[in-house]
Amino acid sequence: MPPSARELLTRLAPDFPARHVGEIHTDTTEFMSISAGDVIQLGARHFLVLRDEAERRFGLEDPKFWVKRCRNLETGNRNILKLVFHESFPMTIGSMVVTCTRSPRKESRILDLVRGDHRFMQGETVLDTAGNPVRILEVVAGKRLDEKIEALEMSHRDYFHTLFPDVLARFIEACEAIAWLHDHNEKHGDVRRDHLYVSYDTGRYVWIDFDYTFDFQESPFGLDLFGLGNIIQFLVGMGQHTTQSITPAQRKLIEAEDCSIMFANRIVNLKKLFPYIPDALNNVLLRFSLGANVFYDATRDLIRDLTKAHKALGA
Repeated sequence: MPPSARELLTRLAPDFPARHVGEIHTDTTEFMSISAGDVIQLGARHFLVLRDEAERRFGLEDPKFWVKRCRNLETGNRNILKLVFHESFPMTIGSMVVTCTRSPRKESRILDLVRGDHRFMQGETVLDTAGNPVRILEVVAGKRLDEKIEALEMSHRDYFHTLFPDVLARFIEACEAIAWLHDHNEKHGDVRRDHLYVSYDTGRYVWIDFDYTFDFQESPFGLDLFGLGNIIQFLVGMGQHTTQSITPAQRKLIEAEDCSIMFANRIVNLKKLFPYIPDALNNVLLRFSLGANVFYDATRDLIRDLTKAHKALGA
């Protein structure tokens, strides 16, 4: 007879409070019923659930009940387990509509593809007893890039002339990683600034979360490119600048075409706010604006222009 969760934790995690001990789950289909104190068993491995993960965006916390922060009871290591959750929704970019779909099997495929490439989060997929592909992810030892930028206590001018050249160089490397995926006919699928971490050990930028895919008829990899555009706008601006956040004097300078094609209140023509931004860099930003006539079709075209912009900084 298999051990109960209490027997298992008494042996492998005697420090865990007995009053919080739950059940052992070998079938993760009903992920809402799996909570802190439960144990997920995958083959011979046992993972103690510590909490549900959550995304923190726009000052709000959005719980992800299908993503569990866990402790591997055999090794003591911390892991993130992503359970199967399907969803689909439309996204509007200007006059274009993109269908986004969450695909656990696509993320499993990406994890296999990028194994050993530390520009990407690492992990493996194991099937539970119901055949659900559970992704066992290594926790990235780092901090979100956007949080590092937002924590800076300096003027934009000082940031732009001292820190930004290195930030841009490392972001170009991160774009190379996305281009490498595209070369292998794969998409990241959810390119956002909170999905890019800075490694504590190496300073390398590391991509996480690959479980979205999208159907974008006009451009097969277009949503990844627009995501990269959103990130470079944030990095150039040392944060997000909106029509609501700027001064009345600055607001008089901004026209509708100076704003993002994805978010109509976000300013991408940052040269109007910071005149010392070189044209070579600002022109990249404008390719993601409502006033753009031409958009990027390939990540390597974006990389080419960002490389030229980096040289224009004189770094």
